[in-house]
Amino acid sequence: MNKYKTVFILLLLSPLIMSQKLTTRTSVTNSVNDKMVSFSPSGVKIEGFLGEKMNLVISQRIKAQDVDHLVEPFRHKEETRLWQSEFWGKWIQSAIAAYDYNRDPEMLLIIKKAVSDLISTQMPSGYIGNYSDKAQLQQWDIWGRKYTLLGLLAYYDLTGDKEALKASCKLADHLLTQVGPGKANIVKTGNYHGMPSSSILEPMVYLYRKTGDVRYLDFAKYIVAQWETPDGPKLISSALAGIPVSERFPHPDVWWSYENGQKAYEMMSCYDGLLELYRVTGEPDYLKAVEMAVQSIISSEINVAGSGTAYECFYNGAKYQTEPTYHTMETCVTMTWMKLCFSLLRLTANPLYADQIEKSTYNALMASMKFDGSQIAKYSPLEGLHHAGEEQCGMHINCCNANGPRAFMMIPRFAVMGSQNEIYVNIYGQNKSVIQINDKNKVDLTQISDYPVSDKIELNINPQKSESFTISLRIPSWSNSTIISVNGTEFSGITAGSYKEITRVWNKGDKVTMQLDLSGRLITLNGEQAILRGPLVLARDTRFGDGFIYESAVVKEKNGKVELLPSGNKPANIWMSFTAPLILGTDMEGEYGKPRQVNFCDFASAGNTWGEDSRYKVWIPQTLNVMKTDYISY
Repeated sequence: MNKYKTVFILLLLSPLIMSQKLTTRTSVTNSVNDKMVSFSPSGVKIEGFLGEKMNLVISQRIKAQDVDHLVEPFRHKEETRLWQSEFWGKWIQSAIAAYDYNRDPEMLLIIKKAVSDLISTQMPSGYIGNYSDKAQLQQWDIWGRKYTLLGLLAYYDLTGDKEALKASCKLADHLLTQVGPGKANIVKTGNYHGMPSSSILEPMVYLYRKTGDVRYLDFAKYIVAQWETPDGPKLISSALAGIPVSERFPHPDVWWSYENGQKAYEMMSCYDGLLELYRVTGEPDYLKAVEMAVQSIISSEINVAGSGTAYECFYNGAKYQTEPTYHTMETCVTMTWMKLCFSLLRLTANPLYADQIEKSTYNALMASMKFDGSQIAKYSPLEGLHHAGEEQCGMHINCCNANGPRAFMMIPRFAVMGSQNEIYVNIYGQNKSVIQINDKNKVDLTQISDYPVSDKIELNINPQKSESFTISLRIPSWSNSTIISVNGTEFSGITAGSYKEITRVWNKGDKVTMQLDLSGRLITLNGEQAILRGPLVLARDTRFGDGFIYESAVVKEKNGKVELLPSGNKPANIWMSFTAPLILGTDMEGEYGKPRQVNFCDFASAGNTWGEDSRYKVWIPQTLNVMKTDYISY
């Protein structure tokens, strides 16, 4: 912690740092290279059920957006406390990612107009936002500027349009006249110990990379130094000390306030920025702090559906996930969690993070979307009802409808990744990829599978020319029995929670087959039970019409395994349905004491009509049997 204080003191003694100008601007390469990189999203096509949902998000949530409605707040400088200025930046990033994926020329025209319209609102000072002069730096002002920067820089990456980079620099330069040594303190602006404002760290590092202007790097280092001052959020020292993310500050007297240090979305956004600074500086404590914080989140916060939080804050949620909870699993949290894991996966190639992304994708993320793609839920609890979030900030949108599509559009960048002469397969299912494996060779990789409906996956490998390279297949941590063969020859040494590396000379027509272990698994917590199948968590749903979904039961299992059978009852808009043997209720007499086949569906489908007809429940109360349970310590 002392070295962060030292950096802070040096910055205080050197106010000229922030006004320093470089005579030339050059792009900067990273000090630390990612171990795993994304291929061009336009070369990846996700098909099957997941692809259908992505296409719905593009057509119903991204392309259908009234973009002028998002730009309008920037034309007025009257705001004092709300967050309208985040919506444009969130939307434009999803739109650019969608265009990167499907190369829709109409989408590109929409994007270009959206950027042009936004830049037209820039003040001579460089400010782009909707806060009044007196209210600037308060509440969500810098947070909004962060999203504007992220959007403009994503557009610059897409098109090379120098006007977008120029506008970004002007916006950042204006902030540097307001915040820094001798000016406003970044961690004293806004709420939550300055975490929303501090998350501008991420685009500041991007701007340094693109321009070579050291002022932006110095400002990024200043932000991180401020975290460890008395008013700061202690994001590095707390993580390195192993303090759980929900226990770093006392429970706040006022929840939506400066004193709340558990705000999850904003905290993870800061850690995302810290990883970008690590890529540039190579400071090992930055990576170590993020990995330790993420491990804390996995062990203490992430639930069976791959998300967490209540009222948007960490609360030791893994322990309390069986409790009915207000405002749990915010979609903005799900998206940011996936993004943070994706950044760590790129840096480390650790399949732990890939497992987390898959879990979040197939459960929390997909459950957030109404079956027709028209809405993204703000919250997706593990029981009850889904419903639309409120319109925010006097606009016809909310944070999660703006942010959820970004998570869906991350999937093509995650599905198939690689490095020189190596391909990592992270997502299984029906998809096609064209991969530039090196400067002289491309590989067509086609997956034929309806995973995770079935356990079988076929990968057809077709390089332009025969060559030795590595295909690394993700073996999910839950797949305890995985079979892999190449051209009929079976492999050994397959370990759950790892990548199976297959290095050989690959020829056109080579075929890899996989079989994953999708057997049902039972987990228990706090006297409640949940059934999992592969990456999916299952739920009861009233549409099946097979009893009271909140009734207690005993799920029949053997060595933690539950026999799941195909269900003959599959209501409309449900992706997967199974039956599991349950002894229902408290009556053990006669037929009541025998197992009955009860219907379950995938959590993504549970409650997706967003109406009373589809109430759902993941955690099943376990009926107490005092003959078999030490009920005194139960």
